Amino acid sequence: MNLLIVAAAWLPAADDLRLIGPELVLIGTIALVLLLPLLVGRRPEVAAVTAVLGCLLALVATWAVAAEVADGPRNALSPPGTGLPMVVADRFSVFFRLLLLLTLGLIAWLWLIGADAQRLRGLGVVSGPEFFVLLLTSALGMLLMVSSLNLLVLILAIETASLPSYALVASDRRSRLGAEAALKYVLFGAAASAITVYGVSLLYGQFGTFDLGRVAAAWTPGAAGRPAVLVWLALAIFGAGILFKIAAVPMHFWCPDVFQGAPIEVTTWLSVASKAAGLGLLLRLLHVFATPAGVISGVQSDPAIVMLAYVVGALAAVTCTVGNLAALRQDSVKRILAYSSIAHAGYMMMAGALCAAPARAAEGTDAGLAALVSYLAVYLLMNVGAFGATALVVWQAGSDHLSAFTGLGRRAPWIAVPMAICLFSLVGLPPLGGFAAKWYLLLALGRTASAQPWLWILVVVAVLNTAISLYYYVRIIRQMYLVDDLQLPALRPPLGGVAIVNACAIVLILLGTVAFNALGQRAAALASEVYTVPTRPAAPSALTRTPVQFAGLANGR
Repeated sequence: MNLLIVAAAWLPAADDLRLIGPELVLIGTIALVLLLPLLVGRRPEVAAVTAVLGCLLALVATWAVAAEVADGPRNALSPPGTGLPMVVADRFSVFFRLLLLLTLGLIAWLWLIGADAQRLRGLGVVSGPEFFVLLLTSALGMLLMVSSLNLLVLILAIETASLPSYALVASDRRSRLGAEAALKYVLFGAAASAITVYGVSLLYGQFGTFDLGRVAAAWTPGAAGRPAVLVWLALAIFGAGILFKIAAVPMHFWCPDVFQGAPIEVTTWLSVASKAAGLGLLLRLLHVFATPAGVISGVQSDPAIVMLAYVVGALAAVTCTVGNLAALRQDSVKRILAYSSIAHAGYMMMAGALCAAPARAAEGTDAGLAALVSYLAVYLLMNVGAFGATALVVWQAGSDHLSAFTGLGRRAPWIAVPMAICLFSLVGLPPLGGFAAKWYLLLALGRTASAQPWLWILVVVAVLNTAISLYYYVRIIRQMYLVDDLQLPALRPPLGGVAIVNACAIVLILLGTVAFNALGQRAAALASEVYTVPTRPAAPSALTRTPVQFAGLANGR
């Protein structure tokens, strides 16, 4: 009888469905893209337009969620009697939904431009409607990754985001390099998934709950017991799966080969969306673990949380250093940008180190979360602009080697200028958006260093790595403007692609000048009133029983 109660059906309320409106819109779009070939045949352009329209509807649904959480965070899909949400909605998750959906729309647009370019070269279009089914499904998983604190939902979300990505990398069936990259990605991903699930099983076995809020509450000084070696091991193993999504050291080895072998649209998607989802999940977990310890409210600095901050800070420093040093000797622009994305993942992970004693960007705002929000907003524009310009060259020249960019300032100035702006912004030079992003990150680290002086090390590491990165970004700019071959003809890039990269460059200039302060203020607002763990845990339920209680259920007691 007890087993029947545990398995009893549960239907969410209408309010809960409104809070997951963007995800429901994406599910409907996936179903529509699957059915369209029955009506109009296998026409990938129709699937692309449908994906863009579905993305726009999901953005509208996200604005509706933003209105719902304007007065404070909300939780959704809480099984009766638990009070523990499977999905949370707050301003932080709204930002990530907007970021991911905007990236999704830009990728679909970039695919349409690339399809036309391939036709002009007589290559034909390889991807079918299934490409957009995979892309939309990956986006659905990433939306859930940044909106949940339930370990079971997180595992499903990570796998929903990862599995389609493996197929997307191999979506160009003519490319042997793409097939090889997809195989490497699958092998690394399978290993990462296995250890992530193992880490979740250890956490559940130790605490008897899938809710990370209750795990964090049991892990803090005020609760009974202290973290055991097994708990640290479980957190390390679970964290390894998140590092894989971010492509952070030591889970970064797949990134350069996959970025080089995948179609340029897929590379752009992975460089922005996958990292954004992984970083959003990481910062939310650190925020949740710091909250019960009183760190977020400035009450104390729990030694266990400080140790966690040390680990995140060390990984961040090593990640940005390895990414920048490895990029120095690359001749493929896609590989250079791949290692660049690893380095920027390290910079953004530094915001996670602030969980030990976070500074305040504004009243009720965690400066680490605010720094991540501002950095990711700029990172989207920098990477879409840089990869978009690279795509325009690849579609015309058929190669992403550095030599393909020779004389680009003469051959295609409307590509070379925005490419240079995006690269200088990736360095972090003023007056561009990349400078604003690094300024707010370093400012947050400096303010927090008064309580945690070791954070000055991260400031020094970030500044030194910025200087190192200048070399390999300038190599591309030098090839575009200082090296030329008059026998190379002018490029005639698609107008839509030129519009994308120039729009990114213009916005980067605005963010580094007139919108500098607005960027910090909006980031602080979006990082405020983040969902926190209830101070009084709910009574145990079917999903939050101790292992002993579950053993009793299994025996019929």
